[in-house]
Amino acid sequence: MELRDHSIIESWHAHVYFDSASRSKAWALREAIDIELASQVEIGRFHEKPVGPHPMWSYQLALSPGNFSQVISWLALNHDTLDVFVHPNTGDELRDHRDSALWLGKSYELNLAALGS
Repeated sequence: MELRDHSIIESWHAHVYFDSASRSKAWALREAIDIELASQVEIGRFHEKPVGPHPMWSYQLALSPGNFSQVISWLALNHDTLDVFVHPNTGDELRDHRDSALWLGKSYELNLAALGS
């Protein structure tokens, strides 16, 4: 087993998943994130279609390794019934998404072909 040092993590992404039925809940969470975590995350676009490897509608939160504990702790307590996919960014997209990911809520099968696998 190859052990990797956590210092290779450049940043983290958290992707909040939703669909047409949960769109308003996802938007409300996004607004709460913008208030509660504004200084700790960068909020991406609100995609109402699957994008890249993500099989659901989603929006992305970008955060630094130094903000991981606080942001993910807040999401763990406040994501409600929305599912959140979390992955590090180390420069190896496939491995980051496939092997190093975390889930809050239920997990989904990603479209890894979008990452060149």
